[in-house]
Amino acid sequence: MKKENYIVLIPARKNSKRLKNKNKKLLLNKPLISHSIEYALNYFSNNQIWVNSDDHELKVIAKKYNINFYDRKKELAEDETTTNLVVRDFCQNLINQEFKNIITLQPTNPIRSRDLMIDSIKQYEKSGRNSLMSVSVLHKKFGSLRDNIYHPENYKIGQRHQDIENLYYENGQIYISSKNAIINLGNYISEDVFPFITNEIGSQIDIDHAIDFNLAELIMKHQKLL
Repeated sequence: MKKENYIVLIPARKNSKRLKNKNKKLLLNKPLISHSIEYALNYFSNNQIWVNSDDHELKVIAKKYNINFYDRKKELAEDETTTNLVVRDFCQNLINQEFKNIITLQPTNPIRSRDLMIDSIKQYEKSGRNSLMSVSVLHKKFGSLRDNIYHPENYKIGQRHQDIENLYYENGQIYISSKNAIINLGNYISEDVFPFITNEIGSQIDIDHAIDFNLAELIMKHQKLL
């Protein structure tokens, strides 16, 4: 792994719809975004890490860590704006910088193991794919409701839980994308994305509501006691 081939992007919009100011909300006495910044600093130099936001207060936090800040365009800070649009805009404006891959760390996933970064990069390089994303096993019986009738989707009624087919969900812990693929194909999650399976406790935490925040805090307090 050549670290100089990578940069880290931490996208964080100012206004959060469900949990107000969540990226600045204190988690164990640090702004939520700080946990992802500090995680990235364990592996990369300051000039390889970028916060992408429309929030001046997050810019102040980024400068305290002496990392880069990318001023997000207003039109890319709407409720409907996708992460893909944000990453693509960022990549297109940094096209002349010397890097080959972008690692995206969502601040709403503050709990990551020490091995996650290195292991995911190794798998990404080994795979030869245009992107990688972390996924976790969704080993549950689930179905849909149509006309007020429950229809099982991944099992048959009466089937044993241990016999159901494993499905997977995108857990948001880490994404790695080829700069060339983003520029040429327009997507940071490519069609050939490599599914990097993680089942660590942090893969269960994606902060969107107050209860997610409280659960993250409980887990992190417990980890500090171990």
